[in-house]
Amino acid sequence: MNISASRRGFLRGIAGAAALGASGCFSIGRGRNGKIRLAAVGVMGKGYSDWTPMIKTGLAEMVAFCDADYSMREKAQMALIRDGIDLDMYEIPFYTDYRKLLDDAGILGIDAMTISTPDHAHAAIAIGAMKQGIHVYVQKPLVRTLWENKYFETTARENNVIVQMGNQGSSLNSMRRCTEVIQSGILGDVKEVHVWTNRPVWPQGKNVADWVKSHPKGDKIRPGLNWDAWLGTAKNRPFLDQYPENADVYDPWKLGKNVYHTFTWRGFFDFGAGAFGDMACHTMNLAFRGLELGAVSDAICTKIVSENDIAYPLKSVVKLTYKERDSKIRPGVKLPAVTLYWYDGNEKPDAGIMPKWAATHNGKVPNTGCYIIGSKGAVLMQDDYGAKCAIALNDDKEFVDIFSHEAAKVVARSIPFCSSSSGEVAGGKSTVEMKGFAEGHYGEFLLAIRGEGHYYEQTHSRCFSDIEYCIPQMEGILVGCVAQQLPGKMLKWNSCAQKFDLDAANNLVKPYIRSGWGF
Repeated sequence: MNISASRRGFLRGIAGAAALGASGCFSIGRGRNGKIRLAAVGVMGKGYSDWTPMIKTGLAEMVAFCDADYSMREKAQMALIRDGIDLDMYEIPFYTDYRKLLDDAGILGIDAMTISTPDHAHAAIAIGAMKQGIHVYVQKPLVRTLWENKYFETTARENNVIVQMGNQGSSLNSMRRCTEVIQSGILGDVKEVHVWTNRPVWPQGKNVADWVKSHPKGDKIRPGLNWDAWLGTAKNRPFLDQYPENADVYDPWKLGKNVYHTFTWRGFFDFGAGAFGDMACHTMNLAFRGLELGAVSDAICTKIVSENDIAYPLKSVVKLTYKERDSKIRPGVKLPAVTLYWYDGNEKPDAGIMPKWAATHNGKVPNTGCYIIGSKGAVLMQDDYGAKCAIALNDDKEFVDIFSHEAAKVVARSIPFCSSSSGEVAGGKSTVEMKGFAEGHYGEFLLAIRGEGHYYEQTHSRCFSDIEYCIPQMEGILVGCVAQQLPGKMLKWNSCAQKFDLDAANNLVKPYIRSGWGF
């Protein structure tokens, strides 16, 4: 494809962006080629790695893009050329305001939507789409606040749409196998779990908050950025461009000095959910599924470093208590309450908690992971997603990979692995290669829309991260995020009433919604 034509020039595009997004004059036929008509909100970064695998399956075609930063259109086109993907970004409608995209959704004939934006926009976009019957693939964390979590669930159920949250490790064969092994009860009674991450790797903490407070006037808005649309539901504030080179701001991975956009919004209370909201959807995944966790009864942040009132801390430890519950996998079995310890900012559980592992690994704890302790043994996930899972029963000398352990081998298969699936597309056969990570997760979403693929009894859906799973998982994570903002306070959470026992915590349940951005 030749993308050098002048009509595709970047400057011309910026000039026309607002008019294109507001015109509402597109007339595009539904179901062209029998493909799922896909819109992407959030074009580059995680957005790019969300929508491009979907079009590669052959099951979907792009009918609209939306990004508050119009410059992402040109960047996406360059990335497509680099990756050898035959798609012309300038032949597809592009919006900078998601409200206008939702207004035009019927005209565009949108069937499904990827939502890969800052966290604070997830709920507003997804709920607006679901109310029109549009299926949604939403990046983790699904939403930013507890109120949005409940609203999301209600809307999804009322409109009978397919939902997939973007915790792609759910589609790994190793994650699924380890989940079913734990669900078998092989570990006995599990009452304690430790989950940890090296995040944040982006700027957050008190120095960030102090710098923002010291710059109330803001900076000139970058060309092509619709700052009003980027803010969306959030409180109005001036745009802040970049920290100076000499700013004392935490940036261990050298991700750049952007204050808000791009990516560095994640550490702010108003826009993101910090390390807990970012990574727990991955790292708690195995424990939540394997132990059939449900409602959280209480939470307390027991350690915090760099506390402030604008951004999440540099380090924290949060203790969550999950209630006793009846097993759905093993009827008649009562599962005990679980205390789950969350560590971020490179905080880790002490090696003494996992002596058998430490004895064979020079006393070292993995940089990120999940450790599940039962009365008959333990499981250690040694990465973010569940690609490396090992088990050691009480009589074992060391941990063994979940696929190789003799006792684990005996556990019957119960959760289907991602696999190839074929369907009729545009009059011919289309094969979706379900490789088991991102590819499988995206393909599973599209196949579910078509009514194809595996049906999972555990989620009552053809998606393994549909609302049956992701809503209760998000609730516990978001209770933990509230605890991080009120360190040292024991918070009692009533899931049925959707309330805490403390007014200060209840003030954090619902987001601020700016006038004109309600949903």
